[in-house]
Amino acid sequence: MTSRLTRRQRRRVSQGLQYALFVAVLVLIAVSADWGRLQNQFAQKDLALRLFPDIITTALRNTVIYTTSGFLLGLVLGLVIAMMRLSSVAPYRWVASVYIELFRGLPALLIFIFVGVAVPLAFPGTEIPGGTYGKVAIGLGLVAAAYMAETIRAGIQAVPKGQMEAARSLGFSHARAMVSVVIPQAFRIVIPPLTNELVLLFKDSSLVLFLGVTLQERELTKFGRDLASQTANSTPILVAGLCYLLVTVPLSFVVRRLEARADKAV
Repeated sequence: MTSRLTRRQRRRVSQGLQYALFVAVLVLIAVSADWGRLQNQFAQKDLALRLFPDIITTALRNTVIYTTSGFLLGLVLGLVIAMMRLSSVAPYRWVASVYIELFRGLPALLIFIFVGVAVPLAFPGTEIPGGTYGKVAIGLGLVAAAYMAETIRAGIQAVPKGQMEAARSLGFSHARAMVSVVIPQAFRIVIPPLTNELVLLFKDSSLVLFLGVTLQERELTKFGRDLASQTANSTPILVAGLCYLLVTVPLSFVVRRLEARADKAV
């Protein structure tokens, strides 16, 4: 019977079976789950309302500050490393390659522990400017720079060589041609992946809890975890998660729009 169907009909039958299986799995999960216990543990309205406005004015604000500072430091450092990676000077390329492989290969958690523990031990009496905010910026920035460096390097290499040659023919030095012509075009190319990196940093900012923070320095995850421990209920964690989505979902939408615009421009 199946062999008499055309290819299009077989594809429709296959898709229909897949949709039916998907719906069946959803229905099975919905019927099997104990929604009453889930609601009692994760959706206490009164407890959720008690989190405001502190979860916004303190936790979300700190999360945004940690993410923004780490992103800016990673962007500057990543640009420097990308230029070193493309340099004609071999030691610069070696140092940049070692940095990228090292910080991309290590978990971000280990970088945070290194910044919070190893640096004060190595330099006694030295305080990182900004306290916890400075430590988080350095931790996130070091990790982000390794990824951004490769993204920026790819963007620079994607700029047609004719752009550099045209700038040089106008009397620009190599450095001025890079700064004025090549790098601006490269950043236009790498905006979508850099925005995606911003989303990843926003989530990685939750690692700040391993540095030890005060009540006023808590970010979303630490805030939700502390309140969940105090109340023996997971509603604060759910609300903290929703606050993450308030930022990451619009950013992801922006990334998709930028990628779509870049595809149209090709």
